[in-house]
Amino acid sequence: MPSPHRTADVSIPATTSTGIPIQVRRSARRKRTVNAVFRDGVALISIPAHFSTAQEAEWVRRMVARLEERAAGVPDPETSESELMLRAAELSRIYLSGRARPQSVRWVSNQNSRWGSATPGRGTIRLSDKLQGMPEWVIDYVLLHELAHLLVPSHGPAFWRLLESYPQTETAKAFLSGAAFASARGLKGEMGED
Repeated sequence: MPSPHRTADVSIPATTSTGIPIQVRRSARRKRTVNAVFRDGVALISIPAHFSTAQEAEWVRRMVARLEERAAGVPDPETSESELMLRAAELSRIYLSGRARPQSVRWVSNQNSRWGSATPGRGTIRLSDKLQGMPEWVIDYVLLHELAHLLVPSHGPAFWRLLESYPQTETAKAFLSGAAFASARGLKGEMGED
């Protein structure tokens, strides 16, 4: 079993409590957000490149705990409201020139027929908690979709032009269609070819 990384009395765990290896990926493009997923047998924690070793250790512990809680079925929001607000601001800046400025963004458990909703008059965005655990680029697409609705309420040509610059739009739409199809038919668990 790999030993934890140790720098200046700061210990960064090398494995989860169940022995899954932890890989930390620093990103210069990531400014404030932290993400964690189980991928290819590894707990992958993505952090901003500017984080100190102490911040890295703190966030690795925090995100591994969230991953393990989710894996155990313990309900815990993947991202807090403030983290969602930060992500919304970043997506708005990158893809909408900062024009979409929500008043609140939060997870909700009462949306069963749509992935997200926006109320332009109040500037609120709600994301279905069913998105939690999906790839970050899918969640980003849904969040960006709702941000675009703060600017253009309908699904007309002006709305879709706002989403043209997001490189994962079509892939995310296909992913969500597949997830909705599977959910509607009660399909659960992993599937594969023989």
